[in-house]
Amino acid sequence: MKERQCGTIINVSFVAGRKTFPNHAAYCGTQFAVDAISEHLREELADTGVGVITLAPRAVETELLSHTTSQDVIDAYQDWKGAIGGAIRPEDVSASALFAYQQPQNVCIREIVIAPTRQEP
Repeated sequence: MKERQCGTIINVSFVAGRKTFPNHAAYCGTQFAVDAISEHLREELADTGVGVITLAPRAVETELLSHTTSQDVIDAYQDWKGAIGGAIRPEDVSASALFAYQQPQNVCIREIVIAPTRQEP
């Protein structure tokens, strides 16, 4: 990309890279790292014409809960998800990434934070 003087890197972070959540110190730390690395790359590569985008979704409908054995965690998440009207679809996230990627090479949408409309924070 540097040699061609064009290209786009899209890094997927999470809202936890912008806001911490109780009992998620390690996870939040990794997401803050993704954001910091992305910002540094963006600055380092700007003169080469390579754009760097950070995509940070919040509640997305994935198989993530299938990786936990705690019924309490599953129930709490399902209740919370219902209270906010449901999570967004993976297709919503990919459409955002595609939108940013399809911008002209001289335009870089640096960050996208995408979440269900009713979700706070």
